[in-house]
Amino acid sequence: MHIGLFFGSFNQVHTGHLLIANYFVQFTDIDKIWFIISPQNPFKASDALLDENIRLAMMQLAINDDARFKASDFEFNLPRPSYTVNTLAELCKAYPDDTFVPIIGGDNLQSFHLWKDYETILNQHQVFVYRRAGYHENPLLANHPKIKIFEVPLLNISSTYIREMLQAGKSVKYLVPEKVEEYINQHKLYR
Repeated sequence: MHIGLFFGSFNQVHTGHLLIANYFVQFTDIDKIWFIISPQNPFKASDALLDENIRLAMMQLAINDDARFKASDFEFNLPRPSYTVNTLAELCKAYPDDTFVPIIGGDNLQSFHLWKDYETILNQHQVFVYRRAGYHENPLLANHPKIKIFEVPLLNISSTYIREMLQAGKSVKYLVPEKVEEYINQHKLYR
């Protein structure tokens, strides 16, 4: 199976994440998208993150039994912080019959050369990139044969924006899936 790996903190998942995943399943040769919930991204402070199990629960609510998507806790039992190169190596060991394609945003492509062992990732995997407004491709990597850049219809929303809305007491209806909104309100998250 050809599996797209959408890595992220998903602090919280929003409609934009789902639209991106839907695009890659519909318009590429990817069979399924696994949302890899990262317990600790090496580029982000951990004190701003909700517990990974809460983020996983919200992702499960968001994908709502869509068979094309999977909420994955694969990184929960790996050393922290989570490095993509290590996760890919462990996934390839655990699922030797599958092919894995990391999916990243154009913002991540700008700093991809700073990722741990990024050359190893590019030697062993195709990387799909969706363009993001305001970010220009890294000229060192944009033309790399293992990197394929896509024009994906995007919403200009972010998890940070949604958290700010919640902290200000504003509605996030339509920004996150309905079940995720209910979960956030029920558990009084991000207040």
